[in-house]
Amino acid sequence: MTAIETGAARSGGDASVIGTLSPSRAGDFMTCPLLYRFRVIDRIPERPSPAAVRGTLVHAVLERLYDIPAAERTPAAALELLGPEWDRLLAEEPELATLFDGTDDGADDEAARAEWLAEARAMVERYFALEDPRRLEPASRELYVETVLDSGLQLRGYIDRLDVAPTGEVRVVDYKTGRAPSADFEARALFQMKFYALVLWRLRGTVPRLLQLMYLGNGEVLRYSPDEADLRATERKVDALWQAIRRAMDSGEWRPRKSRLCDWCDHQQRCPSFGGEPPPLPAGAAGAAALRDEVSPRDPRDDV
Repeated sequence: MTAIETGAARSGGDASVIGTLSPSRAGDFMTCPLLYRFRVIDRIPERPSPAAVRGTLVHAVLERLYDIPAAERTPAAALELLGPEWDRLLAEEPELATLFDGTDDGADDEAARAEWLAEARAMVERYFALEDPRRLEPASRELYVETVLDSGLQLRGYIDRLDVAPTGEVRVVDYKTGRAPSADFEARALFQMKFYALVLWRLRGTVPRLLQLMYLGNGEVLRYSPDEADLRATERKVDALWQAIRRAMDSGEWRPRKSRLCDWCDHQQRCPSFGGEPPPLPAGAAGAAALRDEVSPRDPRDDV
């Protein structure tokens, strides 16, 4: 494997690593420090949401699509992958079989399941309106990358797709099953992509030519061409985020931050903003270990 596939050239068992951060966890802290604590320090399990699971399913279909010979990558072929990929997810996570359970007679559950699957089909079909997979041969899919910054902070994550032109120019592609954000929230959406671009730049010494977010919820594409100044600013931002996380760890103060996203949060019953009380913090050593050995960087919520 190459350094870009493993990141081993820059990280591995490096004793100088002070902590680990993925785009998911960075986004959690920016959204709500208490949410970050629940997910990383306390590691409280969360129920899978239909939207996140649908995102995982659609991502799996688009990844497997490129296993098919180029000339055969048609909408019909992609839709045929939905059933087998859903069966595979159920085999790996049997609890997903109860995703729509909630009524006594089951009729509403079946209707919800059918609507959910129809939306997944529509997203797969919408993908073909955005690009022609018969003309593409990705260099990598579901690519795990990691690097260690000069500060000692380890960055890691999974890139949905990496395209490399014959001239060597790199395009980073990420699929989203939600809708494209408004102009006010584009910078937040691009942070994840700049995060990946920073890791690739540190690994390869070359700035990716294009960052591309494909929103399958409404068929829009957000493109951005970063430069070194962008990525240096991103590096400063993630280092500053890490310092804020360390301050919260040292002080024990993980403050909630209310927003519209609270409506979908699993932790309202333990959140002070909703009259709840967080559980006691883990002992110092256990909490510090969680910051270095955080949960998997591949987060289904990233797919939405």
